[in-house]
Amino acid sequence: MNFNLSDEQKAFQDTARAFARAELMPNAAQWDAEAYFPVEVIRKAGAMGFCGIYSPESAGGMGLSRLDAHLIFEQLAYGCTATTAYITIHNMSTWMLTTFGSEELVAQWGPDLTSGEKLASYCLTEPNAGSDAASLKTSARRDGHHYILNGSKCFISGAGSTDVLILMARTGGEGAKGISCLLVPADLPGIEYGRKEEKMGWNCQPTRTISFDNVRVPVSNRVGNEGDGFKFAMKGLDGGRINIATCSLGTAQAALDTAQRYLNERKQFGRALADFQALQFKLADMATDLVAARQMVRLAACKLDENDPEASLYCAMAKRFATDAGFAICNDALQIHGGYGYIREYPLERFVRDTRVHQILEGTNEIMRHIIARRLLLEGATEILQ
Repeated sequence: MNFNLSDEQKAFQDTARAFARAELMPNAAQWDAEAYFPVEVIRKAGAMGFCGIYSPESAGGMGLSRLDAHLIFEQLAYGCTATTAYITIHNMSTWMLTTFGSEELVAQWGPDLTSGEKLASYCLTEPNAGSDAASLKTSARRDGHHYILNGSKCFISGAGSTDVLILMARTGGEGAKGISCLLVPADLPGIEYGRKEEKMGWNCQPTRTISFDNVRVPVSNRVGNEGDGFKFAMKGLDGGRINIATCSLGTAQAALDTAQRYLNERKQFGRALADFQALQFKLADMATDLVAARQMVRLAACKLDENDPEASLYCAMAKRFATDAGFAICNDALQIHGGYGYIREYPLERFVRDTRVHQILEGTNEIMRHIIARRLLLEGATEILQ
């Protein structure tokens, strides 16, 4: 095993780090305070290749591995958690289209999506169907050369500000086999966007409910075959869990660095805070947990790149561990700052608010525990955790 990064991977990190320091970090607090969705900066990220990181090169993407994408997303999240989280969602949507869509559909939409000229939202979650994707109710009834789309999706990132929706709908009977994936232009007649949700965190990306009332979508806009949607959604969730875990890592690293600087600068009782052993131990534990979480996410990314049969299990474990650890590190960094951590002059309270949602998205961490435990109980830990 070689845990060292290649020169090319280090170059990816350096490029993403420079972009985050120049474009994201100086603006993140203002975007959060104003609930501003920085479309123009996301398009700049697209010009760098960051909107099609693991989409195929034939469609305009970079064709990189999930491990490479993780390295880039971690650096971007250091600059702005919420904006990077949206960029990961756009990447997942773009990958789904460019990997499974027809040549005609990819030619029509792929280059604009991989370049960031057009932006995508991923529409899976419904009021009564979150991680239980097989129970979704939004319907797409065949009518000649069109599907007639009815239903609603909720908690959709970017909704109302994006150009295309990658949407899961029921084209067949009940259960997983009745779900198909459709590319839906975001401005079709019959689409209605709800109010922008007022959220605890992730304020610089809009979140809305989307309603569909007899929306006519060409059959040619179907991604893959009828009945493939659930399979695509599960593949998307594996990668999405790595992506959201990575956003926690980048933010936790920023929190750890902020805490380290504060311990050296702040003095109490005539001594720097860094001289107090209790705080030294706290910082050591934060750093250790961060490295452990990072290695678990990288292992899961490698499993996914290699199409390992246990990749889904490792993605669930990485998501559970890294998002819990990331939130705890941010919360500890806030505690180290005392009252200063609670005011918006410092970024700690934003780090805490933004990373809290990572424990909920892509399946709550309680669902991750269920996935892990069920797999272990069926097969046994010794057999699969090698």
